[in-house]
Amino acid sequence: MEEKIQGVTNDIFADVVESHSASKLFEHLQLDRDAIIGILDNLVAILFPAHFANEKTPGTYSLKYEMGTRLSNVVNCLTDQVMVSLQQHPDYCNKNDEMRRDHAEAIVGIFVDSLPEIRQLLKKDIQAGYDGDPAATSFDEIIFSYPGFYAIMVNRIAHVLYKLEVPMIPRIMTEHAHSRTGVDIHPGAQIGEYFFIDHGTGVVIGETTIIGDRVKLYQGVTLGGLSTRGGQSLRGRRRHPTIGNDVTIYSNASILGGETIIGDGCIISGNCFITSSVAPGMRVSNGKGELQIIPDKK
Repeated sequence: MEEKIQGVTNDIFADVVESHSASKLFEHLQLDRDAIIGILDNLVAILFPAHFANEKTPGTYSLKYEMGTRLSNVVNCLTDQVMVSLQQHPDYCNKNDEMRRDHAEAIVGIFVDSLPEIRQLLKKDIQAGYDGDPAATSFDEIIFSYPGFYAIMVNRIAHVLYKLEVPMIPRIMTEHAHSRTGVDIHPGAQIGEYFFIDHGTGVVIGETTIIGDRVKLYQGVTLGGLSTRGGQSLRGRRRHPTIGNDVTIYSNASILGGETIIGDGCIISGNCFITSSVAPGMRVSNGKGELQIIPDKK
């Protein structure tokens, strides 16, 4: 058995070395998933320090000091992880460590500057959640306990890194939120202001989705691609729908396709399967085995 263990170990290790020699991940250090989740936890505590600060440091002065300490840790750790991830970037995979480090520092600097704006967006999302859910007793309840809000918060953080062309790290962040909440939002999705996901479980929002302002989704909604049989040939193309402003999409509705546009003010009832555009102000329901599209009485 010892010989078998050694043999299997040798076979797998040889394949690992061969596989990663092209990807550059094996050249230096690998991404540290636990470190990235730690960065995310620190960012949540920075954005909402009154809710997620260390209980051992009460008082406003101590709170401000803790925020500064956390942000310093984020800058250092995120710079290290971005530097490693740049081994996967086509423009930096063949650069030396110093050039990757310089670019990583520049990326993190831009990201840190975006944090106040992210907080303002999240405050609007909390307002949307409170206004749209009669079960919500306070803003605090939404921040502490709503899985949809946590998924949105992580997406808003990851989306900035995605736009800065940071490889893998944004996806690791959103997949962590996915595993924790059941809400799967690709970091590439563009989401407007006052966004709310009620209940959350089973929601899927694809990479090229565009969502307007004041949109509300319920559990099980899919904003996805019409077909993925093209595989990698579809990379970079619009595959997911556009959702206008003031749209409500009820549970288990599926809206698919890069050419599908849901107009402003539409209401999409539960269990609808939509693969073509809907004009503004329509109410779409699923009755008698086919979609019914009528003007909303409002």
